[in-house]
Amino acid sequence: MDQKYVKTSTKQRVIIFTVGILMLLATVATYVLIIVNNKKSEQTATSSMSAEDQAKLNELQSQWNAKNDEINARATELSKQYFDTFKSYKSRVKGYNATTANSNGLKTEDLKNGSGKTLTDGDKDYLAYYIGFCADESVFDSSFDSYDDPKSLKAPLSAKVGLIEGWNAGVVGMKIGGVREITIPGELAYGDSQEICGGTNSPLKFVVMAVEDSKTDTLVTEQDAIYEQIIELYYSSMGQ
Repeated sequence: MDQKYVKTSTKQRVIIFTVGILMLLATVATYVLIIVNNKKSEQTATSSMSAEDQAKLNELQSQWNAKNDEINARATELSKQYFDTFKSYKSRVKGYNATTANSNGLKTEDLKNGSGKTLTDGDKDYLAYYIGFCADESVFDSSFDSYDDPKSLKAPLSAKVGLIEGWNAGVVGMKIGGVREITIPGELAYGDSQEICGGTNSPLKFVVMAVEDSKTDTLVTEQDAIYEQIIELYYSSMGQ
């Protein structure tokens, strides 16, 4: 083919370059507009507050931060008690067949028997350390995810938060102080509602250590109550 028919003319190159610049500017302008609108929404919420409400919001945020510091301090104390025991169960993180896990339904295996109270259906009065992992052996969440110190555990999970159906059913019959491995089929995990472990309807495995610590449980409950007050104050200032 003759090269003169392949090459673009100077005029064509100028047009292409101009169009490219205009598209880039439009993209940047859209991005800036999104940021500005978000900032305006935040400013509207806070600027519409009375001085009294703003002072209350600042106080609530300070209370939340202080409570968070207490939870982290308590987590450090609990790490000294539970870290060495729980870390030995990291070896349970192994690959498994996703198809089999889904077809077999909910399965549990007690790795260590506890000596405390037995958890019953609907029981929310307990805390737990855990490792959650996928069929390919990847860990999607864990109590070992401590940003401050890799040799410590983050605050134990409060059973009062929303937990998936498979977890709630899987801990029934477990004793406080015990460790259990729970295999959860996708339909009892996140089903179609959320992609996890590479897709939807993915089975999950958890290694769960149930612990009892009334101090942390109380701190978490108090922090949640503060958070609810912050949200209520924020939305009331927006007239919602």
